[in-house]
Amino acid sequence: MNSRERVRRALKRDALPDRVPIQFDLCAPLLETFGAKYGIPLQYSPSYYEDLKFRISANDLRTAMGSDCVVVGGGLGRIFELEEDADGLTVNEFGMKMRQGPLYMEVVDSPLCEASSIADIDRYQFPDPYDAARYVQAKTDIARYKDDYFIIGDCELTMFELCWHLVGMQKYMEALAYQEPYLEALLAKAFLWSLGIATELAKGGVDAIWFGDDFGAQTGLMMSPQMWRRVFKPLYAQIFGAVKEIDPDILIVMHSDGAVAPLLPDLVEIGLEVFNPVQPNVPGHDPQELKDRFGDQLSFFGAIDQQDLLPHGSVQEIEADVRDKTAILGAGGGYMIAPAHIIQADTSPENVEAFIAAAKKYGRYD
Repeated sequence: MNSRERVRRALKRDALPDRVPIQFDLCAPLLETFGAKYGIPLQYSPSYYEDLKFRISANDLRTAMGSDCVVVGGGLGRIFELEEDADGLTVNEFGMKMRQGPLYMEVVDSPLCEASSIADIDRYQFPDPYDAARYVQAKTDIARYKDDYFIIGDCELTMFELCWHLVGMQKYMEALAYQEPYLEALLAKAFLWSLGIATELAKGGVDAIWFGDDFGAQTGLMMSPQMWRRVFKPLYAQIFGAVKEIDPDILIVMHSDGAVAPLLPDLVEIGLEVFNPVQPNVPGHDPQELKDRFGDQLSFFGAIDQQDLLPHGSVQEIEADVRDKTAILGAGGGYMIAPAHIIQADTSPENVEAFIAAAKKYGRYD
């Protein structure tokens, strides 16, 4: 059984694969370490947002290490090159100024931080999601890997996160609460951008579209379920439907960090099929409860703690967690094991390898 069939069987829940499939993403220092170890030159795919770059880069290395998936996405437009400003900050295609933090690249200056009116939003021009230059590397990887690996098209910063990165988190959340008119105009532009990215990837022949908006924090949602249903649910229903109209066989995957279990019934209602990252150790995400409640409606993708376990756990602790997650979430299929986020530089190469080895060891279906 090759990787493509393994993932399709697991996530579609129509037949058991030989084992639970594996997916993982690595930060630059880990990519460099493993690239040297495997003798595979690194190929980075610059993108409109830093996290996406690491999900869509080095597919040859990650598949060699054991990933059953290849991730592709939108790169840079043909008229844009990443640059640094006078303060040494990276300026991306949206005009966000970013600085490398202890682990993650952080947005430190938002291009619409002074916006207060619909006219301000009208003057701001989004990049073109239909620019063919964005998809050159995606098309290359799809053609190379499509027969053997499951291809995920990543639509990063789908709407909520894209909007708040553009105006700033506090400003955006306050504007949401007060229903500022300019937010509707901004969200409409974000929707059209992500609709373009998602539908272009769908037309390119991916097996799944991976949407991403972090609606949760460590202890609960970042907004009320009522607000989410009013503002975001109708747009997600449209974008899920647009993808399915292109190819009904494409799987709809949603990444939302934090304690987002209260949104799962609504997401299932509008077409969600695979929930990621199943962030562990937050309210509502007990693996057995999720499996019991949603296992006949959803597949699960993730669930391995990259905040504490992978950076600080022993090999034995990693093995134990992988064994438990595969036994619970993988019962009867419906699970792809993965860390809950890109593995960062605080995790040792040895622990990365321990995770992969444990997933292969404990994920087998007898």
